[in-house]
Amino acid sequence: MKKLFHKLTKRNNSPPPSRITSETIDQHREHILAGGRRFKYPIQYARHKLVINAIIISITAVVIAVAIGWWQLYPGQNTSDFMYRITRVVPLPVAVVDGQSVQYSDYLMAYRSSVYYLEKKEQVNLKTDDGKRQIDYIKQKSMQGAIEDAYAEKLAKKLEISISGAELETFIKGDRQSVNGEVSEQTYYAVILDYYNWSPDEYRHVTENKLLRQKVAYAMDKNSLKAADSVNDITQKDPISDFKSIASTISSQTGLKVTYGVSGWVPKANRDGGLAIEASKLKKLEASFSIKSTKGDGYYVVRQLDINSNQVSYEYINIPLTTFTKSLDDVISKGKVQKYISIANIAN
Repeated sequence: MKKLFHKLTKRNNSPPPSRITSETIDQHREHILAGGRRFKYPIQYARHKLVINAIIISITAVVIAVAIGWWQLYPGQNTSDFMYRITRVVPLPVAVVDGQSVQYSDYLMAYRSSVYYLEKKEQVNLKTDDGKRQIDYIKQKSMQGAIEDAYAEKLAKKLEISISGAELETFIKGDRQSVNGEVSEQTYYAVILDYYNWSPDEYRHVTENKLLRQKVAYAMDKNSLKAADSVNDITQKDPISDFKSIASTISSQTGLKVTYGVSGWVPKANRDGGLAIEASKLKKLEASFSIKSTKGDGYYVVRQLDINSNQVSYEYINIPLTTFTKSLDDVISKGKVQKYISIANIAN
């Protein structure tokens, strides 16, 4: 048995006979197979080294790709469509506010839209000195908006506030109303794309953030609600009371910057936060109860002054919202906002 094993495993280094005959064919075949084994067995026995090398190369490639992407987004501030799409897929932060991440995609969504509008609609050359200053200002405003949205999201969790699909659809449907009737959904989104370069999904995301921020601001501001109730008490008891005097009185009593104004003749479907629509429902010289502006700039009490088939004129008292802004300013003053990209501070 040992002789047989030795015979099968021993290498025959002697060259085969020059002629192939029936007696020497096995020797020739063994010589050819032995030459092939030189290449097969070393790879077979070192396969684990190949796997390790492949893993090392893959990890190195991923690290390099991540490093390049990090440099492009943070030190380089690359705002290209490719990098924007990456931030839409990967939830990368551009800042943090009071422990809440500010999404890079939200910042880029606002920034890219503003730049698109300036270039396409205002025909602004952003390569000039003035254009570069406008770019810096847009960055600042886009970052501020993204921080406000993130902070509102943090407070919304605490207050158990959210925006339902029905609320979002109601707002968009209302926004599609015009003087000539309701604009079709296809036309509406085409206009959004043309002016702001937003897809329907992007616009809905922006709108949802806006509505959530407004909802949080209204829920937080007890002082403005109390002031609005005071205005209601006065106007309902005395329907012909002087709106301008009421605004001045409430302003001095509460410390809020309560303002008075007159709309002039505007379309009944005027885009003024729902004020013209509310005034159209009233009788002449009738005052409304306080309403929440869909612009999120506070409570309004309106009084219809005059109306015709297409237009309405009204006066109003505005009680602004201040609590959300003060709360965010306090967070900023305490150094609880950290930005991961450098942005110039432009006054206007």
